[in-house]
Amino acid sequence: MHLALTILGFALVLPTLPLLLELITLTLAALFPPHKYPQASAPDLRLAILIPAHNEEKLIAACLESLGHDTPIFVIAHNCTDATAELAAAAGAHVLALNDDGSHGKGAALHHGFTQAVAAGAQAVLVIDADSAVSRNLIDAVTTAFAAGASAVQARYVAANPSASAGTRLQALAMRGVNVLRPRGRARLRLSCGIFGNGFALSASTIEHVPYLAHSIVEDLEYHVALVRAGVRVDFLDDAAVFGQLPDNNAAASTQRARWEGGRTMLRRRLRFQLMGEVLRGRLSLFEPLLDLLSLPLSTCVVLLLLATFTPTRIYAGLGLEIIGLYILIAALLGGEPLRDLAALLQAPFYLTFKIANLGRTRRAASGNAAWVRTERNKTPPE
Repeated sequence: MHLALTILGFALVLPTLPLLLELITLTLAALFPPHKYPQASAPDLRLAILIPAHNEEKLIAACLESLGHDTPIFVIAHNCTDATAELAAAAGAHVLALNDDGSHGKGAALHHGFTQAVAAGAQAVLVIDADSAVSRNLIDAVTTAFAAGASAVQARYVAANPSASAGTRLQALAMRGVNVLRPRGRARLRLSCGIFGNGFALSASTIEHVPYLAHSIVEDLEYHVALVRAGVRVDFLDDAAVFGQLPDNNAAASTQRARWEGGRTMLRRRLRFQLMGEVLRGRLSLFEPLLDLLSLPLSTCVVLLLLATFTPTRIYAGLGLEIIGLYILIAALLGGEPLRDLAALLQAPFYLTFKIANLGRTRRAASGNAAWVRTERNKTPPE
């Protein structure tokens, strides 16, 4: 009986090891002061903004307004059947229509937009989602980073509507852990911080060296792996932010979560052995991206560790839960309302129920022929 419980314990805890190594390393590194770029003006840098848009007539005007009118903006009207293109043009944006079968999703729109922006003379291109707003200093922070020699950058990508509900408060905390704490830790370790699909920028030379040919349903993660394999590091802009709306209804949240987790599973199956082989051949820069790719969702690891506390691996399980607790605490402290964020953890049992109910969608999203599906937008734009 003891042997059977020991085997069960190891079966439960071994899948959690990649995430726990990620969390303890990056959380401790994130405690150190963030890297600051030296002040360097770049008056001649030709920056362009790229907005991929599919039927965004409700939100495109607010997004363009937050970006101002000093930087050229390219809106890729991707298979639009509404007034997105007309509203964007009326606001002064360069509208590029792209109509295809949709099988390559957002990646196709970004590739088309990057190509057109560079052809028009852009030396760097900043990607902003159509349902987003940006901090006032974002443009200056991006240009300063490129003037200091950056090849690619990612700004903080945080929730615009954390107070919409108890559920969005919990989602915002999770988002801050993934999009702020972890890249901040990577930046302190001089690792590539990652790309999160919104609020990232690439130099023209990077676009030419590593074309945006990622077409999976998690194209941002796929492209970041391609960048690191090509020797390009993404720097983190910890003092600038892009604000994206979290879904305020269960159906949209279910679609988004299934795409994220199912897409990661699909990419993990496709790339894990390739990356392992490259790491074993001495490409140590790929070790952390491999660890990230192998990491299970945080909620899944919590469930596995809780079950493992009833087995002989309980010491490891307890340590793992403490690491996760520290990670959540630091993520809360990196926001403006840590007590309210921590109180949102009371919603965790309901979130686990939601995850279990969403397993079917997640499995379908992990299939090789899964299509990219845009998350249904909220009715109100970000403020």
